[in-house]
Amino acid sequence: MLEEMRIRSLGVIDDAVVELSPGFTAVTGETGAGKTMVVTSLGLLLGGRADPALVRVGAKAAVVEGRITVSAGDTAAVRAEEAGAELDDGALLISRTVSAEGRSRAHLGGRSVPVGVLAELADELVAVHGQTDQQGLLKPARQRQALDRYAGDGVAVPHAKYAAAYRRLRAVVTELDELTTRARERAQEADLLRFGLGEIAGVEPLPGEDTDLAAEAERLGHAEALASAAALAHAALAGNPEDQEAVDATTVVAAAGRSLDAVRAHDPALAALADRIGEISILLADAAGELAGYADQLDADPLRLAAVEERRAALTGLTRKYGEDIAAVLAWAEDGAARLTELEGDDDRIGELTAERDALRAELSDLGQALTDARTAAAALFAEAVTAELASLAMPHARVSFDIRQTEAADEASGIEIGGRSVVYGPSGADDVELLLAPHPGAQPRPIAKGASGGELSRVMLAVEVVFAGSDPVPTYLFDEVDAGVGGKAAVEVGRRLAKLARSAQVVVVTHLPQVAAFADRQLLVEKTVDGSVTSSGVKVLEGEERVRELSRMLAGQEDSETARAHAEELLAAARADG
Repeated sequence: MLEEMRIRSLGVIDDAVVELSPGFTAVTGETGAGKTMVVTSLGLLLGGRADPALVRVGAKAAVVEGRITVSAGDTAAVRAEEAGAELDDGALLISRTVSAEGRSRAHLGGRSVPVGVLAELADELVAVHGQTDQQGLLKPARQRQALDRYAGDGVAVPHAKYAAAYRRLRAVVTELDELTTRARERAQEADLLRFGLGEIAGVEPLPGEDTDLAAEAERLGHAEALASAAALAHAALAGNPEDQEAVDATTVVAAAGRSLDAVRAHDPALAALADRIGEISILLADAAGELAGYADQLDADPLRLAAVEERRAALTGLTRKYGEDIAAVLAWAEDGAARLTELEGDDDRIGELTAERDALRAELSDLGQALTDARTAAAALFAEAVTAELASLAMPHARVSFDIRQTEAADEASGIEIGGRSVVYGPSGADDVELLLAPHPGAQPRPIAKGASGGELSRVMLAVEVVFAGSDPVPTYLFDEVDAGVGGKAAVEVGRRLAKLARSAQVVVVTHLPQVAAFADRQLLVEKTVDGSVTSSGVKVLEGEERVRELSRMLAGQEDSETARAHAEELLAAARADG
């Protein structure tokens, strides 16, 4: 239950506190006094759109604070606690700030939260209805939503199954369309991959082969210079057999070693040097041997060089097209082979998707039929309940019904089968739902958008809400002049029905009709001060004489008219007697 709201710098309201109570509360006042700001404030508390134009001129921000009683374990209380909110003695404190620059902040139970959290709580806490909601009820889509809401699990369960199958079908159709519409591009891609893989397979490159061949080509291209250098180096180390007088490094180092070996026993330091010279002698001998072997193995065959260069040219042709080196070429070939396998599997995939699509369409037909049947059954009960309510709202001969129909599909491929026909379908099924009204006997049922006057539409809206209150109740109902276009006896019946609704829920009504206000358990008056603003003293509870004066003003525009006073007292007495 909504206990109170404090409104600051919102529209014409400077600073006011609206204290509410259980039962039926009527909010009245002169036109332009700021009654609708009560509805706007509650809308902000429930996550409504923040409009900086609502901020009072000269103020930096508008602030709305509310206190709503909730029961521990309720869906709203659990969601609030999940968001980090804390309950204050069983009440939820909500605040919303809207700056003149358009920034908006929300707090829930002392914790800053996204505005979306407030919107999530709205459906569990308060049902707000105004002139815009009446206009919304004129739309077939909203009428289908209202029917589905009334039906509860009877429609929700098949609808959930249908929606899941519908989403999967859309995904399958999207993938199938991509595969079939891009068949040419994919075939061209496959041909390019086959050509490239064939070219690589024809060369048969080996990992690192390009590096090894580059080194071999460098060696073969300079074979004579390498052989000459190796021979000279070998002669310098090991001597030249043809030149007996030449001095070589091996002979010189050996002579040095022998001279030290003769005296090494007399000085350890000299013995260490002798050992080092011995090691040098061994190294020189090894190097000389390797130089001799290198020269013997060096291949200066020009045919081999030509073969190496030809192989390198073949590898270069691959690296020019498929990668910067052979390692990259081999990686491209691996990825290309995988992609080609995928592309070549398209035909199989298309077959699988086609079969799944057909199966899903058949499943959707069954689920769509179940959804239509569930809506049809719920529509009969809903229409009967709303018709009964209209009888209590001075429309005793009115009849409400639903027209549930499907639109023929252009062809079988674009629809699903419902009732033996191929019909258009969407995420909520195949049904077009429209609420019809026959206001009196003999009248043909017509869509309420065409067949209902403003007053009749207001009463249909109220009847729908009363029916919802019995099937899907919320703690608080707020009506913003839904009695527009209603007068006389019909207005009395609207007041009586709101009072009946208030026996099971908190009802707050912003009204200009004294017949409606008279049935309220509590009446609040919104009035401006001399400077045109509404202050804390501008929203007050009317009791006794004050309430009679306000009802007199609403009846005749004259608070002191004896005739109006008598009528006001008569209204109050009749309302109390009815209660």
